[in-house]
Amino acid sequence: MKTINTGDYEILLEGSSLDFQSQLHVQRGEDGVDYAVLTLSAPVPAAPPKLTLRWSCQAIDIQGLWHPAAERNRGLVPDWREGFLSRAAFSAPVVSLYGSRGNNVLTFACSEALNPLELRAGLNEESSSFQCSVTLFAGNVSPIAHYEAILRLDSRSIPYYEALDGVGKWWAGLKGSEPSPVPDTAREPMYSTWYSFHQQLMPEIVESECKLAAELGCGAVIVDDGWQTSDEARGYAYCGDWEASPDKIADMQAHVARVHNLGMKYLLWYAVPFIGKHSEAWLLFKDKLLYYSESFGAGIADPRYPEVREYLISLYEKALQDWDLDGFKLDFVDSFYVEGQAAGQQDDRKNGRDTDSVPEAVDLLLSGVLSRLRQLKPDIMIEFRQNYTGPLMRKYGNMFRAADCPNDALQNRIHTIDIRLICGDTAAHADMLMWNPQEPAEAAALQFINVLFAVPQISVRLDTLPEPHMAMLGFWLAFWREHRDVLLDGTLEPIGPELLYPLVIARTAQKWVFAVYHDTVIPLAGDLPDQVLVVNGTLNTRLVLELNRDAGALLVNIRDCRGKVVADHRLLWNKGVHALEVPPAGVIVIRPDKTLE
Repeated sequence: MKTINTGDYEILLEGSSLDFQSQLHVQRGEDGVDYAVLTLSAPVPAAPPKLTLRWSCQAIDIQGLWHPAAERNRGLVPDWREGFLSRAAFSAPVVSLYGSRGNNVLTFACSEALNPLELRAGLNEESSSFQCSVTLFAGNVSPIAHYEAILRLDSRSIPYYEALDGVGKWWAGLKGSEPSPVPDTAREPMYSTWYSFHQQLMPEIVESECKLAAELGCGAVIVDDGWQTSDEARGYAYCGDWEASPDKIADMQAHVARVHNLGMKYLLWYAVPFIGKHSEAWLLFKDKLLYYSESFGAGIADPRYPEVREYLISLYEKALQDWDLDGFKLDFVDSFYVEGQAAGQQDDRKNGRDTDSVPEAVDLLLSGVLSRLRQLKPDIMIEFRQNYTGPLMRKYGNMFRAADCPNDALQNRIHTIDIRLICGDTAAHADMLMWNPQEPAEAAALQFINVLFAVPQISVRLDTLPEPHMAMLGFWLAFWREHRDVLLDGTLEPIGPELLYPLVIARTAQKWVFAVYHDTVIPLAGDLPDQVLVVNGTLNTRLVLELNRDAGALLVNIRDCRGKVVADHRLLWNKGVHALEVPPAGVIVIRPDKTLE
């Protein structure tokens, strides 16, 4: 056992192996953050042992726990419960303990983003302290001779979202984790065919929808599942060959060209690991699977075989060349894993695999995909879906989309904000927006307003959308595009994670945006900038704002969910609380009255 002291924490290293020498030391960062550095070395490559870094944190003003796969549960966890798993294609190695004011108490993260690990921050009842740990090599790992892992410990009294943003920046600066460049189109609204068509794709109708979407300001279309098969049973038994179904899209190249002529980029969906039992590829790879899923009707290809990786890479390369695609929605990457006894089985290397490690093989696969595609199109777009939105995935994906949550505005808000908190400059996308066309336009607008701080993807049939809904969608898409500079690039402040972000703020020096999703007081603190936008993310008809100083004369413009001006005020606001009537899903625009200057 080895122990080091950071000043705030005593960290114990548990586990050892006769094959490895280990060293553990502390580095103090210039930013006030501590780093515990673990190094392993062996004279010849060997399988590393399971190692755990363990420490204790006093439970003082800790009211919530955040981690990337928390979903709606931000509650504290007892120390006897299982920890949080992280691997290359699932979640991310970070946990944040925060206080009652959203203040950071302890945010810890690990540099190990490839191999499986487990993070814990569990409350010990006897000592009223959190027992924290990071367990490395929690799954099968290829033999190594040298290894370094860094544990980053941030105990600064700053907002939790600043601590998490610091983690994202730190990961991006680590060697081997450099994020993929983000083309500007990846930051434009997109149209998706999934919820609007599902597998019932008809190219001429898709093109008609793209024309309407382009007129609304969408920069690309993502054509989802269904293009590759005439089967519409919602399974994956026909995946694996990835040839355009002649019954649906007879000439894919011409179809893509017609969409390009509308001014839109074209992305195509692939379920990366699936080898369907009814595909021709099944005969090639049925004996080279990680496992078979009866519910999917497909096997999960084993990327540890170089011929499997080459087959998949060549599919995307050929599609890009033949059809002039602009990007790929690479789905189900998180299905590449092995568990239980199979995870610990060593490969005798006689069966053709070139690595024992599935995460390492996935890394080889994705690096090959990106390298080959970038040679053809340097600005290629790659979309990944939550939960594989961790630091290693930023090397390959430049669009991270929220996990599926159809018609669930709250879940979409949670998912997009969770992605934003650690994804840095990678484009965070909402799950595709859908709603019932019989809803009032104000209720439908909440689907959009809840994902204001991410790139929207639209997936409703535009050709049959009621006129009030079309006007609403046009207004909010124009609003989003006009204020993208602050919505995506401003300083993000998601308030109340334990309440699932009832208020979200983004700021630049010139502009503030407040989106309020519950009946709460909106704090306008400090000198107001040139423009303040307050979005009513509720169906209530008034909002309450509080100023902490006199603001003087203000021009206040209020619009409804379709952009119609319902009020224009010139108000003299002093310090204190002010209530305004605002339509449901409407917006307030506040500017200083400069006519008096």
